[in-house]
Amino acid sequence: MTYVGAGMICSHLVNLSLLLGAVLSWGVMWPLIGKKKGDWFPQNIKETSMESLNGYKIFISIALILGDGLYNFCKTLWFTFRSMHSAFKKNNLQTAPDSKNQSLETRRNEVFIRDTIPFWLALVGYILFSIISIIVIPIMFPPLKWYYVLVAYIFAPSLCFCNAYGAGLTDMNMAYNYGKVALFVLASMVGKEKGVVAGLIGCGLIKSMASISSDLMHDFKTGHLTLTSPRSMLLSQVIGTAIGCIVAPLTFFLFYKTFDVGNPNGEYKAPYALIYRNMAILGVEGFSALPHHCLHLCYGFFGFAVLANLLRDVGPGKSGKWVPLPMAMAVPFLVGAYFAIDMCVGSLVVYVWHRIDKVRAPVMVPAVASGLICGDGLWILPSCILALFKISPPICMNFLPSKSN
Repeated sequence: MTYVGAGMICSHLVNLSLLLGAVLSWGVMWPLIGKKKGDWFPQNIKETSMESLNGYKIFISIALILGDGLYNFCKTLWFTFRSMHSAFKKNNLQTAPDSKNQSLETRRNEVFIRDTIPFWLALVGYILFSIISIIVIPIMFPPLKWYYVLVAYIFAPSLCFCNAYGAGLTDMNMAYNYGKVALFVLASMVGKEKGVVAGLIGCGLIKSMASISSDLMHDFKTGHLTLTSPRSMLLSQVIGTAIGCIVAPLTFFLFYKTFDVGNPNGEYKAPYALIYRNMAILGVEGFSALPHHCLHLCYGFFGFAVLANLLRDVGPGKSGKWVPLPMAMAVPFLVGAYFAIDMCVGSLVVYVWHRIDKVRAPVMVPAVASGLICGDGLWILPSCILALFKISPPICMNFLPSKSN
């Protein structure tokens, strides 16, 4: 029910893109590539091996994600620098607002500036936590040397500024793409022996800093609009972060001990863990890590991702809104088709509901979707507790293909 609820919230384009990716991969490509077993990849090999069909699944999905991410990354940078150039060129010349809006905006600015956070506090805090990270991270993860962490913290402020500014303009958080760039750079620099671990840790470091900067700017802008003190918001962030440092690891280990996390055939597949790990392998080993003919397929899907985004932005008329989203298409390539069908069911429910009752549907759909997601999510904790005590459900239902019966 979680995916049905998510499908009710997501746009029809996202759900149909997921379905297209599921049909293209699991309905067409994987059966055809599977028939090449013994020709394109070895006959007697584990399904989880990078040289088997699993390698095609992972790297083709990576190609779609990288193509979409690189295009939007360049697009966001373009909008960011163009906006900054226009702002400097116009020298902040704006049309005068009416007196009512001007008085409200003046009051907002007064409240926000009155409780502003001192620059020295931000600078001292950044230097202090940088020193702690430079000391602690290499101890926790020896492959990532201290000087790599130092370089990351030197470049982080500029990356964080670009990401926060770009997210404010386009509402797109590109932190994951900054992390991917760091992953490839660090993995290739460290080398084959320890490059995978170093690349993953560096990716997480850059991604976290760039992402939190964008989130903080959103929060502070909300505080500015609601006349909330920025100091109160910063204190709330500190308290929430401290609580998260305790709750997040406990939640992870609860899942890790209870469920088979990371199993490709299990309930919690953790697909992005495989994707990022294999990105690091690709950064270390180069194209030699790819299965036979996989590189040519990756080139094709990478080009498709870039072309699809170009058509969405520069296509004639309203044709761009019908172009599928490559990022959404990439997910079922690796995860499977089951959740794409569930989300399309949710999209179908929304479509029928709007046809039947156009007035109440926009109000009721988010509420029903939230109920489906929350209800399914709330059952996870009791399910974890029952699983920890080895209590199995009295009835189990499963659907298998005809060959397995």
